[in-house]
Amino acid sequence: MELIKYLHSYWAYLVLFMVLIAALNALSGFFGNREYQPKDFRISLFALIVSHIQLLIGLILYFTSPLGLSSITANGMGVVMKDSGLRLYAVEHITVMLLAIILITIGYSKHKKKLVSKPKFKTLAIFYTLALVFMLSRIPWQQWFS
Repeated sequence: MELIKYLHSYWAYLVLFMVLIAALNALSGFFGNREYQPKDFRISLFALIVSHIQLLIGLILYFTSPLGLSSITANGMGVVMKDSGLRLYAVEHITVMLLAIILITIGYSKHKKKLVSKPKFKTLAIFYTLALVFMLSRIPWQQWFS
């Protein structure tokens, strides 16, 4: 399980980097009135792929870690919700990260249906930027920097 925990922690750097790059690329394409290129497609696709891999690793960790579902079953939801540390890992982190990945997936799917560059970039910019904000809001920073 330690391997999964380390993999989840270090893969998160790649996910954050790629979602940041994808969001910035979409914003620069939208505000710079650039034409949508294959490079833009690849950036958004790679961000989608690495985030989905992170989701799978995270789900494995959630169901095997004592801080995930086991915390809720062992302590009860009432106790978990009253403890900010337990709540972060067992409820908030997984919920917000799932929402972030749903936003990335929706944004990616919707942008493919657009026929013109500006709406493609706008869709990616909105969904990927929101996903990035969500991710940054529920990263257990104290674990990353300890």
